[in-house]
Amino acid sequence: MASEAGDKPQHKDLVREEFTRQANEYATAPMIRDLEHIEKLVNAVSPSADARVLEVATGPGHVAMAFAKVAREVIGVDLTEAPLKIAERMRVERGLHNVSFRIGDVEARLPFDDNEFDVVVCRFAVHHFENPAVVIAEMARVCRVDGTVAVEDLISSEHPERAEYYNRFERLRDTSHTRALPLSELVKKLASAGLEIMRFESSALKNPVDRWFVSGHTSPDREAEARAMIERDLIEDLSGARPSRIDGELFFTHRLAIVTARKLKELR
Repeated sequence: MASEAGDKPQHKDLVREEFTRQANEYATAPMIRDLEHIEKLVNAVSPSADARVLEVATGPGHVAMAFAKVAREVIGVDLTEAPLKIAERMRVERGLHNVSFRIGDVEARLPFDDNEFDVVVCRFAVHHFENPAVVIAEMARVCRVDGTVAVEDLISSEHPERAEYYNRFERLRDTSHTRALPLSELVKKLASAGLEIMRFESSALKNPVDRWFVSGHTSPDREAEARAMIERDLIEDLSGARPSRIDGELFFTHRLAIVTARKLKELR
């Protein structure tokens, strides 16, 4: 869909386009569906058995369905229909009755009341948002006081020029990528939304470059440019992604963080 001016797609249209095209590959990508990794997020949140959980940008619903095993009710919302169809199919196959999925735009306003959920989570999506501060504020709005807001996402270098180098080759691979935040910026945005950081943990994941391009359906010209950037990064250490070759295959490192926060009463 083009913008009203007709000259440039709106970012949300790019998100819908990318995640419609990537829907099947994204749903089966090891990094996205790895249950052991998902359980790290569930364990970091540790919801009560009676908790109502909302997952923002649920995609194919792997995280929502993991929370459904331990919580009373889970709702997953996403901007794009294609991954939600995959999520609903898996929900039916697994016989889960306490999780549901629906279209929702967290950067506009979610169709939920203030303080409606005990837990609000978002995994691997902040780097797709144009306005992450707005998203985090909306997550905080629908979370009850003393409830939990948790974000897991890619993080970039604390040095702006290194972060930009990394984000540039991510954007070449996937046009819906906006910016992976430095950890310090993510923490500040959570705090600005009236949330108090309770815990965080970080990890690193080696990412095979060839498979990364295939799953992103990256065009040949954009792939060539991104690959050249990663090859240069391998020699010059320009981004913090620490490219390497393992048995001749090119890899780089996704740096990840889980940040768990508590919603405070209104600050004076």
